[in-house]
Amino acid sequence: MRARTFFLVLATVLVVVFALLNWTEFTRPVDVSLGFQVVSAPLPLILLGLLALGLVAGLLSGAATEARHRRLDHEHAKAMQAQRDLAERAEASRFVDLRQALDTHLRETRQREASAASELDQALAKTQREVRNQMELLHRSLNTRLGEMEARLEQRLAHPDRGLERPPPLAQRQPERQQEPELRAGEAPVLRRT
Repeated sequence: MRARTFFLVLATVLVVVFALLNWTEFTRPVDVSLGFQVVSAPLPLILLGLLALGLVAGLLSGAATEARHRRLDHEHAKAMQAQRDLAERAEASRFVDLRQALDTHLRETRQREASAASELDQALAKTQREVRNQMELLHRSLNTRLGEMEARLEQRLAHPDRGLERPPPLAQRQPERQQEPELRAGEAPVLRRT
C-alpha cells in the first residue's frame, strides 16, 4: 500500500514538473476535434486535466475498495472472535464435564478400595481367630501328649522291674491344666511342658 502510494505521488510530481517546464507549449491553443465540433483549446492542458481526473477517480476507487476490505476484515475478525469464544466455552464445558467424570470415578474407586480394605480386615481377623484357635488346640494336644509321656517315663523310673506296661487310657487320667496366657494379635503361643 505504501509503495503504491509512493509511486503514484512520484509519477504525479514528475508530470507536474514536466508540465511546468513546458508550460508555454501546454497553454498554446490548437484545433481540437470533439467529434461533433472542432474547437481551439490547449490540447496538452486538456490531456493533463483528463489525467488528473483519472488519477482522482483511481484514488477514490482505491479508497472505496480499501474501505470495503477493512469493513470485511472487521466483520471477519468479529466472526472469528465469536467462533473463538464459542470454542473456548465448549472447551471449558468439556473440561468441566471431564473433571466431574474424573471426580465421580475417583469417588467410586475410593469407595471400592474402602470396602475391599474392610473386607480384607474382616478376613484377616477371621483368619487370625482361626489360627489362634488351632494354635490353642495344638497347644492343648501337645500338653496332653507330653503329660502322658512324662507319666510313662515316671512310671518306668519308679518301677524299672515292671517292664513295658501300657499306660491307663486318657479317659481315666486327667492331667492338670496350666493357665494359658492370652495371646495378643500377631504373637505365637509359647509351648510349656506340664
